[in-house]
Amino acid sequence: MAGTFKKFSKEDVSNLSQVKSSVARGIRAAICETYPYLEETDIIETLIPKKESVYTGKCGHVTLCVINNTVLFFQERDGPWLPTLRVLHQYPEMMKRLRTDKGAIKFVLSGANIMCPGLTHPDALIHDEGEVGAPVAIYAFEKEHAMAVGVLQMSTADIRNINKGIGVENMHHLNDGLWKMPNLS
Repeated sequence: MAGTFKKFSKEDVSNLSQVKSSVARGIRAAICETYPYLEETDIIETLIPKKESVYTGKCGHVTLCVINNTVLFFQERDGPWLPTLRVLHQYPEMMKRLRTDKGAIKFVLSGANIMCPGLTHPDALIHDEGEVGAPVAIYAFEKEHAMAVGVLQMSTADIRNINKGIGVENMHHLNDGLWKMPNLS
């Protein structure tokens, strides 16, 4: 589902409702399990305070985690909770990182999935190892901030060895609908 938020606006969000505290705890726990850094550094308390009202909304097959009218995380079907780029830019250490070569940038920013050759090029770098289904931050060659958030479609070892096909499914990128709509108010 490349470019999940290509055309996305407040009107696309349905069933925005406050969740029970037990559901909020479950979301928080799942996020901490996926991103231990947030719990180890107590950042989770800043992002999703225990006493704060947590809302979820639906956008097709995607569930949004909303606090104070701001989308912080999203989940496609039963996949991992993924941070919005705004959250990732605040806490870049929270996710495994991959860096593409220059040639991949325009494609990634138009919502395309990240192909293996864009990650194995001499200018690219697999900073962190990961298995299929792991969430990753996608950085561009010579850029400081992440340009996309995605999910590994093959392990980083296979990306290197097979070096063809889709390496990472692009779930959210700079200037997509979710980026352009920082809050739902």
